[in-house]
Amino acid sequence: MSTTSRPPARKRVGADQQQPARSRASADQQQPARSRASAREDDQERQRSLRRRASSREQGAGAPPPAAPDPGERDREIAAALEAWFGRVARDLPWRRTRDPYAIWLSEVMLQQTRVETVIPYYERFLARYPTVFALASAEIDDVLSLWSGLGYYRRARVLHLAAREVTARHDGALPRDVSALLALPGVGAYTAGAIASIAYDQPVPLVDGNVARVLSRIEGIDDDIRSASGTRKLWSTAERLVRGAPSSVHPGRFNQALMELGATVCTPRNPRCDACPVDGACVARATGRQTDLPVIAPKRDVPAVAMVAAVVRSGDRVLFVRRAEGGLFGGLWEPPMVEARALADARALLELVGVARDAPLREIGRVRHILTHRRLDVTVARAEVAAPWRFRAKLASPYEKAAWLDPGALDIGVSKLARKVLSAASAPDVGTARRPR
Repeated sequence: MSTTSRPPARKRVGADQQQPARSRASADQQQPARSRASAREDDQERQRSLRRRASSREQGAGAPPPAAPDPGERDREIAAALEAWFGRVARDLPWRRTRDPYAIWLSEVMLQQTRVETVIPYYERFLARYPTVFALASAEIDDVLSLWSGLGYYRRARVLHLAAREVTARHDGALPRDVSALLALPGVGAYTAGAIASIAYDQPVPLVDGNVARVLSRIEGIDDDIRSASGTRKLWSTAERLVRGAPSSVHPGRFNQALMELGATVCTPRNPRCDACPVDGACVARATGRQTDLPVIAPKRDVPAVAMVAAVVRSGDRVLFVRRAEGGLFGGLWEPPMVEARALADARALLELVGVARDAPLREIGRVRHILTHRRLDVTVARAEVAAPWRFRAKLASPYEKAAWLDPGALDIGVSKLARKVLSAASAPDVGTARRPR
């Protein structure tokens, strides 16, 4: 049980700053003092200026030497062009309709290594259940993981919950404005701190994610591997220079979001749409024809395969589930017992150590494959029907810490996507191809 209770009648952090009816990203389109046509003309003039700078660098040897371009002016033009472009084309996403630091923090955590269209329904359900830091901090971790089920990378949910408790205890439920204080929170790194500080608090703080790294490596012509120490330093140095050198009229959060939006929709990994880019005139990769060569990314190592056996044991409408201990793979989540083994015969003794009775009439019913960042799981799925549930061992073998007979149709616990695949495979009709019990 949580030791932190939610104080009564507290206001949601930043709630008074929300814009509920429309995207903040497109707010400048509604200003009466400036027509859209005028804004387009300004954008076109910025692009012409950027192209003039690019062409002046490419003049032949016989031409008089051009005046040295002002790097600061180039940076200011890039920032202004990106913010104006973002105001016109930004996608209407739910986390762009608020300035609530908690909501922005939640969106950035959920969006890590996860597609936008996948995140949206999880984000909306999560905020409806836990609308404030206090609400999240007072929740049970099993409830949080249940709501997160299917989104993957479950460590994010556990660390988010832990950080919410720290924000409640140390900062009275308000996410700090100071970057160093943000970085001191569990799970908050430089990118997340930069997103919260710039988007929620309009501070000129840089951020670099995968999309931003691709955009900056092409604009600046960075030849270092973007995952290397030198490449990382150059990317963050460029991001900081641009956001700090932007004109005072450019909001840091909108500029950072524009970089991310450009990478997600225009400056894509393959076939970038350079003709639609608002800063193509300032792009070194575009000028030198290296759009597809940048960014430089060293090839990933081969992902090793791990053979496993999962046992789906049913008794009536209940299925045997076990919960993994915190800290490891799928920590804190429930699943049918799984062990590392190449075949069911090899797995029998190991399954007994994690709660499966020795005489359970298991037989192989199917196989599933699950890809993780650092491994590929090839899982043989076995199932059994038993007349009555049995009592469990006093202590389960690692990585499990608890077992229970649960109804898979009414789960309110955290269950991994792999576990759902296993349960789905075990529910497939028996067409006579399964092996005899061993």
